[in-house]
Amino acid sequence: MSSRSGLSRRRFLGDAGKVAATAGVLSALPPSIRRALAIPASSPTGTIADVEHVVILMQENRSFDHYFGALRGVRGFGDRHTIPLPDGRTVWDQSDGTRTVLPYHLDGSVGNAQRVPVTPHSWPDAQDAWDHGRMTSWPQFKLAHSMGYFTDAEVPYQTALADAFTVCDAYHCSIQSGTNPNRLFLWTGTHGPTPAGVASVVNEWWWLDTPETGYDWTTYPERLEDAGVSWKVYQNLPDNFGDNSLAGFVAFRAANAARGNGPDGAPFPPYSVDDDAVHPLLKGTSNTMPDGGFMEAFRADIAAGRLPQVSWIVAPEAYSEHPLPSTPVQGASYIENVVDSLTADPDVWARTVLIVNFDENDGYFDHVPPPAPPSIPDDPTTGASTCDASDEYFTHPEPPGTVDQPEPDGRPYGLGPRVPMLVISPWSRGGWVCSEVFDHTSVIRFLEARFGVAEPNISAWRRAVCGDLTSAFDFATPDGDPPPSLPTVGRRRADLERVAQERLDQVAIPDEGAQQRPLQQPGTRPSRPLPYELTITPAVAGGVLRLTLSNQGAAGAVIHAYDRLHLDRVPRRYTIEAGLAVEGSWDVAADGGRYDLWLLGPSGFHRTVVGTVDDAGGPEVVASHAAETSTLSLALSTSGGEPLTFRIRPTAYGGAAPEPVAVSGDAAVVVDWDAAETGGWYDLVVTVDEVAGFERRFAGRLENGRPSVSDPAFGVE
Repeated sequence: MSSRSGLSRRRFLGDAGKVAATAGVLSALPPSIRRALAIPASSPTGTIADVEHVVILMQENRSFDHYFGALRGVRGFGDRHTIPLPDGRTVWDQSDGTRTVLPYHLDGSVGNAQRVPVTPHSWPDAQDAWDHGRMTSWPQFKLAHSMGYFTDAEVPYQTALADAFTVCDAYHCSIQSGTNPNRLFLWTGTHGPTPAGVASVVNEWWWLDTPETGYDWTTYPERLEDAGVSWKVYQNLPDNFGDNSLAGFVAFRAANAARGNGPDGAPFPPYSVDDDAVHPLLKGTSNTMPDGGFMEAFRADIAAGRLPQVSWIVAPEAYSEHPLPSTPVQGASYIENVVDSLTADPDVWARTVLIVNFDENDGYFDHVPPPAPPSIPDDPTTGASTCDASDEYFTHPEPPGTVDQPEPDGRPYGLGPRVPMLVISPWSRGGWVCSEVFDHTSVIRFLEARFGVAEPNISAWRRAVCGDLTSAFDFATPDGDPPPSLPTVGRRRADLERVAQERLDQVAIPDEGAQQRPLQQPGTRPSRPLPYELTITPAVAGGVLRLTLSNQGAAGAVIHAYDRLHLDRVPRRYTIEAGLAVEGSWDVAADGGRYDLWLLGPSGFHRTVVGTVDDAGGPEVVASHAAETSTLSLALSTSGGEPLTFRIRPTAYGGAAPEPVAVSGDAAVVVDWDAAETGGWYDLVVTVDEVAGFERRFAGRLENGRPSVSDPAFGVE
């Protein structure tokens, strides 16, 4: 059997292909950007080898929902399959300990939305807010204004970049902590394989005063140096906000004993490219960025034809987007400067990838449970992993010279909450969304894929779960869509808007009775193909429910399992590598044989498994999918003697329900559901007339190796 939704695939893809101008922002485009975007990508091989330059700009302290939860076509406020909370609450109904606080609009037209105060963002409060994945009381540990979010009116340039290029809506920070440990993942693939590095997990900063001491493991820039790959860090040393974590490493500190200003006045060496005696590692850095760090050295290298193969840019404090002292509009003007610098030479832009990401979420709320290993290793009641995750737990003792480090609590380091991630390049134009799971180590893995320089510090678990960013690009046919246009921001406009906002009071948190569920803009955007193909097979007998979780895809995945009869329990997490399977079991005798499991995986994958264990056997449904198709096959079976009547009900995307299916004996009846017209998206509930309380729900997207669309149900009430 098949279904028809009444909405054509042509309509979905047609709507998704339009890159609409962001409402209320300027549409004028600087001639340099307009000229450069009209030039096709340099694609002599049609592969990643065509990328000659990678530029990485990591900004500060914003969550994905905080910036993009209302954006059309991403996994934001329109997500229909979210964490279940006690008492029938949704994940949006967060408690501050005394009242419920829903996400609320930081409306710049009524208050100071740009200058929002910081929130707690260190290991202890992050662990409390995450709460092993239960996430019921975020504002209690992160303050109520952590639930504030923007729309395109407050972040027009960032929104325009997303609509013009590619936004990644499953990009997570690497660790449940603050700036320094997350930036260590960006530069080294780890927070630290030695106790000295582990101190940064719970301390926002960990600097030492002498150049002979500091972090002692190998950084990725050192590996690039050894491999002959050119690189540079562009920064304004007197004002880099302490965001160059390389300054904490012995190899860099000891190379140049000259001192500069670090966080809270703590000294660390400046990097000078003019001193012939400087260590070769420090020659890969630039501290010559006058005018507040606005791109002079960067532009000069581009103009002189010496842009390195890999560049990291560290923004000045005021343009870092960190809540107080910076603002989104100031960050936008800085990003615009980077884009303008790169596009000043069309030949350079045609061969360049610009990555704009954020180090951590500050304390701002994000509703997606971060993929992580089981909360307790080797405890089947908290999940399982097919790969070694031993490096992913806080078990290291406090190293000498650190202060205020809590006792190791054994909890997983990460992943942390989602943060904004934009892939800006000639190979990622068109307003795409990529929903593969990434973290900061994915940036290094992209560099590995392009330049062949391996980073052994990345753990086996992260390599299994987090992709290498290549799925966000189309290197073979990058010029199929017309180039989009961007609004202008400019430093003066950014500063004027910041000053105007500072004259306003902070946006008030709505009274509890006046709160409303946050809304997401309706509409879809084109979506990159993903490497996921997951199957869950239930089996019930002897008072026990068993699930076999299988992965037939090309990438590993984490499946979260919530027991809705016991939401106080630690949720289980199952890491399943590509081509492998894992089993979980629940003894449900104490609940009278009842079970009610809610399972979540990547890119909207969802399963509900509800029923009662019956020793005499009963109904079952198993979903499967043939590769390269958009058809979901449901195998309906019963192990009992009496015939059963199965009913399949679509809950979204339209389509008529198939006729009831009678099943008896040992032979399964297979029902096919055609999801081609909805871009592969499906959401079906199966019940049985003769078995009260039995329910299986199947939702997600079928991957066939081809581009599709984002979930058409996002933003649809």
